[in-house]
Amino acid sequence: MNNEVTIRFAERMKQLPPYLFGMINKIKMEKRWQGIDVIDLGMGNPMDPTPNRVTEKLCEVAVDPKTHRYPAAGGMKNLKREIALYYKRKYGVKLTGEDDVICTIGSKEGISHLCLALLGPGDTVLVPSPFFPIHVYAAVIAGASVIRFPLGSEEEFLQQVNSMCRSLSPRPKLVMLNYPHNPTGILASREFFAEMVKLAKRYNFMVINDFAYGQIIYDGAVAPSFLEIPGALDVGVEFGSFSKSYNMAGWRLGYCVGNAEMVGGLAKIKGYYDYGIFSAIQVAGIVAMRDCDDAIVEQVAIYQKRRDVLCEGLMRMGWEVEKPKAGMFLWVKIPEPYNRMGSVKFSVEMMNRANVALAPGAGFGEEGDGYLRLALVENENRIRQALKQMKRALVEIDQEVKAGTFVLEP
Repeated sequence: MNNEVTIRFAERMKQLPPYLFGMINKIKMEKRWQGIDVIDLGMGNPMDPTPNRVTEKLCEVAVDPKTHRYPAAGGMKNLKREIALYYKRKYGVKLTGEDDVICTIGSKEGISHLCLALLGPGDTVLVPSPFFPIHVYAAVIAGASVIRFPLGSEEEFLQQVNSMCRSLSPRPKLVMLNYPHNPTGILASREFFAEMVKLAKRYNFMVINDFAYGQIIYDGAVAPSFLEIPGALDVGVEFGSFSKSYNMAGWRLGYCVGNAEMVGGLAKIKGYYDYGIFSAIQVAGIVAMRDCDDAIVEQVAIYQKRRDVLCEGLMRMGWEVEKPKAGMFLWVKIPEPYNRMGSVKFSVEMMNRANVALAPGAGFGEEGDGYLRLALVENENRIRQALKQMKRALVEIDQEVKAGTFVLEP
C-alpha cells in the first residue's frame, strides 16, 4: 500500500516565475552568514532610522494593554481621519476619512487584496513595463489576464491604452499606474492623469495608482496625486505607504484612499484575511503623518546626495546615467560589452566578485533586462566603496574575457 501524498499546487502557481530578488537576497544572506560584508544596492529597504517622535510614541502606546487586543480591521478612526487631513493639506483632495480611506499592511498587501476583490477569470488588466512585480502578479493570482506594454512617454502610454480599449473585447477592467514610477523614477503630470480619467470614463475601466514614492522627490519637481484630478474619485484609488516617507518599512503600514466602492471592496475581502495593524503602530502612524513633514524633507536631502554620488561615480566609469527626479533608485542601462551578460548574470557576477548587491532589471519584466535598479539606501561612503569594488570586478572580467576564460553571454 502506497501511503505517500502527492503535493499539488493550484494552477495559478505555474504562472508565478521564480522571484529573482529572492535569489539575489539568498546569495547576499549566505555571504553575510560567512562574515562577508555585502554592500546592498539591491533592495529598497531603508537603512535610516524612523523619526524619534514616531518610535517614542510606539513605545509609549505599546505598553497599554488596550492596544494588545485585535484592532479595528480597516484602521483606527483617528488614523483614517489624519490621512484624509493630509490629503486635504497636501493635495487639496477632500476625503471623509471614513468609507474612502482604509489602512493596509503596507501598499503591497493592499494592492494584492484589492485585485482579489476586483478581478477574476475573464478580466483584463493593463500594466506598463518595466513594472514592480506585484502590479502584474496580484492580478495573475486573482485569475485575471494581464496585458503588458512598454512604459514609453505619456503620449505613447495614453495612445496604447486608448488603442487597446477600442480593440479588445471585453474591454480592460483595470489600468495599473505607478507614479512616481518604480523602478524608473519617472513622474507623471497632472495632464496625463486628467487624460487617464477621461479614458477611464469613456471606456469604463478602473484605475489603481501606487503612490508609495509620492514624497521622495528631487530638484524641486512635483509629484501630483492621481486624486487631485476632477473625476478621479469616480474611477480609482491611490495607495500610499509609510515605508519610504518615514523609514517605516518594517512597520508595515500603508493605506488606500479614493473611490468609496473600491475601498469598500478591499475592506470586505480584508475582513476575511486579517485583523488589521497593531494599534500602537497605527497611533505612531498618526504622529508621523501629523508631525514629521520635516523628517521627510531631511530624508529626501539625504537620498538626493546619495543619488548624486552614485550617478557621478557611474558616469566616471563611463556609464550613461540620467538622474531620476523621484524615488529611491537609479534605473541604469548596463553598458557595452557587459550588457551582453543580461541583467541577472551581471548582478550575480557583481555579488560574487564585488560583494555588491544589485537588482537585475529582468525582475521588472522583459523590458527591464539590460538594466539595473540601484537603491539609495547605503550611505555615501558605502556607495563610493561599492563603485570601487564594481570597477575592480569589471577590470577582472575584462581580463578573463581577453584570456578566454569568461564568456559574456548569459
